[in-house]
Amino acid sequence: MGNTLSNSVTLASRFFLSAIFIFSGFWKIAAWSQVAGAMRGAGVPLVSVALPLTILIEVAGGLALLAGFRARPAALLLSAFLVVVTFVFHNFWAASGIAAQEQFIQFMKNLAILGGLLRILADGAGPFSFDARNHTALGTSRVPAIAR
Repeated sequence: MGNTLSNSVTLASRFFLSAIFIFSGFWKIAAWSQVAGAMRGAGVPLVSVALPLTILIEVAGGLALLAGFRARPAALLLSAFLVVVTFVFHNFWAASGIAAQEQFIQFMKNLAILGGLLRILADGAGPFSFDARNHTALGTSRVPAIAR
């Protein structure tokens, strides 16, 4: 793949990966009561703290990923968050019938998203990003360790 195509694909990847987190975070704000109820039903402790924290992680992490600002730490944070959410909310093994199938699909979707996040974690945000811009402004040929 040529550099231009590869760079464009990396940008598109960040856009698509970030979208699910950003929209999900804003949806949780709009549907606060319903989401809080679902979290309580799943046994999440301290929903009054967990829900705002969830929204912050999704929106801030998603925006950081989209902008390519500290994309590696953002991808790491979103990955850890996604692993927890996947096992807490999409435990298909505890369901039956159509509910098990629906939760299995959600579980697998989250694994696919995790795969994309791990690519960002491994490769960084690419040249169309704040990370690359800051890197260039510093006049260095490597991304600073803090941004990795």
